[in-house]
Amino acid sequence: MNAFPRRALGRDSGASVSAMGLGCMGMSEFYGARDDEESIRVIHRALDLGIDFLDTADVYGNGTNEQLVGRAINDRRERAFLATKFANIRDEKGQFKGISGRPDYVKQACERSLERLKTDHIDLYYQHRVDPETPIEETIGAMAELVRQGKVRFIGMSEAAPETIRRAMKVHPIAALQTEYSLWTRDPETDVLPTCRELGVSFVAYSPLGRGFLTGQLQSIDDLAPDDWRRNNPRFQGDNFQKNLDLVKQIEAMAKRKNVLPSQLALAWVMAQGEDIVPIPGTKRIKYLEENAAAVKVEFSREELAELDAALPRGAASGTRYPEAGMKSVNR
Repeated sequence: MNAFPRRALGRDSGASVSAMGLGCMGMSEFYGARDDEESIRVIHRALDLGIDFLDTADVYGNGTNEQLVGRAINDRRERAFLATKFANIRDEKGQFKGISGRPDYVKQACERSLERLKTDHIDLYYQHRVDPETPIEETIGAMAELVRQGKVRFIGMSEAAPETIRRAMKVHPIAALQTEYSLWTRDPETDVLPTCRELGVSFVAYSPLGRGFLTGQLQSIDDLAPDDWRRNNPRFQGDNFQKNLDLVKQIEAMAKRKNVLPSQLALAWVMAQGEDIVPIPGTKRIKYLEENAAAVKVEFSREELAELDAALPRGAASGTRYPEAGMKSVNR
């Protein structure tokens, strides 16, 4: 196993994870065809590279992604730092039914995840979305009980607002907050990231490649499979697609000068924003995994970082990061 840079998980937890994780969501749903055997090879290769931070959720593939990850790490559980999530509820047909942070549901969801993952503990258990109907203190209290029982090691939150994080921290330490963050999604810099830093909460950046847009490989909506979820994302629709493509040209220009890939530049930028930030790019191909891993070697001068700040400032992306319904469940 190769040495791979590591970063602390939370200021006071004593734990660390690889400086870059692996998002497993797309292996089972949302981004076109699936190939479980290839995905398992990707997970194994990530572990061999020293990327041990694996991210899944019970809602991905309606449970099938957890099953896939469980299969992949079954004979190497001790090498993986396993993160999963609960709260989003879907029916048997995959239709979204709502969000729950009720204490009884927290415990039931954890038991189901443990069974699918074929493990006796979850390293990092996130509340995937905040339930506005259940006080955060009750949800975190139930998660804290899972920690006391040894079923969960550390607690995380996802897409939570600063005040919600503060309230949660009064009940139990929060090791990590997961929120979308990239060169075209810089909203967390306003108040979420500063709050995490004040409280000693690590920041896990999902979609650090802008759902693949920042790789420069997408030139048209037709490059996406007919069932690809991104076709319903505002940033990939209509005039927004071309406006955002123009932003990517800025990334491509600097990447060419530095002799790296646009994807590597985008990932390196996220990591350069602080040692407390861990991006979790997703992929289901070994080639892209290895390219992403090489981003840890990319360095920036102050002038280059300033150039990127100017080219892709906060709010530069055209379109919201989710459709209207999805935006209602973030940052609350």
